[in-house]
Order: sequence, then C-alpha cells, then structure tokens
Amino acid sequence: MDIQLPDGDGIGALEQLRGNTRTESLKVVALTAFAMPDDRRRLLEAGFNGYMSKPIEVGAFPAQIEGFLRSS
Repeated sequence: MDIQLPDGDGIGALEQLRGNTRTESLKVVALTAFAMPDDRRRLLEAGFNGYMSKPIEVGAFPAQIEGFLRSS
C-alpha cells in the first residue's frame, strides 16, 4: 500500500483494514518514497507486514512481495 494516498494516508487506511474483522488479517506492505532511517521502523510499528521504498525494481517486485508473505 502506498503511504501517500490522494485522500489520506496509508497508515489511516491500514487502521481501517485492521479495524474490520473481514480484513484485519490481510498482509499489507508499506510502499513509500519516505526512505529515512526512522521511516521503516515507524511503518512497521504502525502494523504493516513489510516496508519497501520507491523506486521499486519491477523485475524483483514479485519475489519481494512473496518474501513478505512467507515471512509474516
């Protein structure tokens, strides 16, 4: 999930997902241009299952997501 959304932010959207019994267990990876050292920690503490910074490597993206799904 992108962290910078047009009508809000990814953290708020994640909170909505986690607050709904039908979507609370979805695995969600933060995708963001925020790449400061504290950003990864902050987003994982917010409840994301993984963190990726932009730009992504298109060829590696599927394997990276698969890795997050297996590890969490």
